[in-house]
Amino acid sequence: MTTEKTPRKPSAKASTVKSSKEKSAAKAKSTTATRSATKATKAVAATKPAKAPKRIAAKSPPQKSIDEVVREAVIARLDSMKANDLKVIDVRGKTSVCDFIVIASGTSTRHVKSMGDEVVVTAKKLGYPPLGMEGEKDAEWILVDLGDTVIHVMLPRMREFYQLERMWGIVEESRASAMAV
Repeated sequence: MTTEKTPRKPSAKASTVKSSKEKSAAKAKSTTATRSATKATKAVAATKPAKAPKRIAAKSPPQKSIDEVVREAVIARLDSMKANDLKVIDVRGKTSVCDFIVIASGTSTRHVKSMGDEVVVTAKKLGYPPLGMEGEKDAEWILVDLGDTVIHVMLPRMREFYQLERMWGIVEESRASAMAV
């Protein structure tokens, strides 16, 4: 009887040793590759200029202040709500209370109230809540204080009675006559 020899399988210990050798060889190759890549990166960095050239900034138009943006948005909203006889009066230098007065008329107390409420909503949407609001109960004359701009929304009969436009005109005339004397 002849016995044939079957090839021996390597033991588990031998395969572990072999793979450990392979791992250390691969690690050595990886370390060498990393070192050479780092040297190459440093060489490229050395050839780059230290700072990028400054860009010449194009002059942009002057930015509007938040007061101007809010004022224009409120005026546009009043106009879209069919405000009658909308006027903007520049009172800079005439009073220290505000810079602009916006006067508008409504057709009814409900119209005046809704326009006053919309002024507040528009200002709040722009992140500029009003400092105060007066007259919303009777809604014959609503005043909304936005700081540099004061909004007056009133019924036509109240506007005729108080004549705010004329009052600011008289102030202008009296100052001019005082300067002439």
